[in-house]
Amino acid sequence: MKVVYTCYGGAHSSPVAAAVHLGWLPSDRAPTARELLGVPRFDRAQSKDFGVLEHMGRDEDGHDVYVLGRGPHPRPVERALASGYEAAGGNADDLMIVCTLPCVNAAMRVGGFVSRRLGWVAAGRPVALWGTRRAYFAIVRLVLETKAALRAGRQERK
Repeated sequence: MKVVYTCYGGAHSSPVAAAVHLGWLPSDRAPTARELLGVPRFDRAQSKDFGVLEHMGRDEDGHDVYVLGRGPHPRPVERALASGYEAAGGNADDLMIVCTLPCVNAAMRVGGFVSRRLGWVAAGRPVALWGTRRAYFAIVRLVLETKAALRAGRQERK
């Protein structure tokens, strides 16, 4: 199974979800700012990365975990991902696309916009970090639900 964590820009909630999924971040406490900044792509993805699928690693059960920033039009990007996977010989039922946007709070949105879109990293990154730490346990819950669904054999979680 291929697990794809998606969000708007692929810079905050989806890389954090992937890092929790892969065991890089703790699930029993909020990570430090240093730990979050150590996550690949965290507050580094750019608009040119929209639609670019990035492999983050393989989990303990052998599932490949990816991150995808999908921009302002999520459904067409998700459909393109599934149809492209099928065109390449895969089965779309082997994809689990997990949207992390329900976990995102206002601080993450503002911090991400200022840091990534405006390029004012020094102003936006601390806000994005603060917001991510506040949203962290919602992200952990989403990952735990995703892993439970994988173990139960459900093919899709939207």
